[in-house]
Amino acid sequence: MCGDCGSQTSVTAGTIFQGTRIPLKVWFQAIWWVVSQKNGASALGLQRVLGFGSYRTAWTWLHKLRRAMVRPERERLTGQVEVDETFIGGVECGGGRRHRGNKALVVVRGRAIGRIRIGSANLIAFIQRNIEPGSSVITDGHKGYCSLASVGYVHDRRVHLGSREDAHALLPRVHRVASLIKRWLLGTHHGAVSREHLDYYLDEFTFRFNRRSSRTRGKLFYRLLEQAVAGEPIPYAQMVKGVRGCKKQG
Repeated sequence: MCGDCGSQTSVTAGTIFQGTRIPLKVWFQAIWWVVSQKNGASALGLQRVLGFGSYRTAWTWLHKLRRAMVRPERERLTGQVEVDETFIGGVECGGGRRHRGNKALVVVRGRAIGRIRIGSANLIAFIQRNIEPGSSVITDGHKGYCSLASVGYVHDRRVHLGSREDAHALLPRVHRVASLIKRWLLGTHHGAVSREHLDYYLDEFTFRFNRRSSRTRGKLFYRLLEQAVAGEPIPYAQMVKGVRGCKKQG
């Protein structure tokens, strides 16, 4: 209650918990279970653990938490960064190597695999949101990357055609991460990920991967809870369509 005007509001207003009729204690149990799953969380698993009578409720909760796994103002990657595309799913109409399935852009920092960013956005726009200008961006010979130098990056272009090296040898880190993503989606979600919601599953993978060296689950619980409070409420109808909230996504 405001001491000046007397207006009242809920402590959960403006968070992903807004409007919930289930005690926050149950939400905390859900968050703990999600961060405790080494191989990722499924709505069916969450439904079983919490005893929900509705799969829709578990699905909604899990997608709200996935949206909280991205910190809106997270820092951009710097230094030497590998970038490549990978395809998830089956063949779509149109053919061609770069027109199959759901496309995801994989960004990996460092000579050893450091922090990553993954998404299905436009190539250059995604790079600008996730990599600090002035960084060295390593790509294959795809023409879509040709404008990187003009927008402030040091472009290290490695062309596979005619090279004696395999593609995975030219960009070893992104290929390894891409392989892990596909294995994770098949193993945890059985490949049943729609284009509309692909970004949120990739957000979950990124959240887990970037914290893979964390010694305690408690740190992951704290981080996800912290971001859940900072996140915005998203109506179910908007969530089903795979639309992001209003906050800027990094």
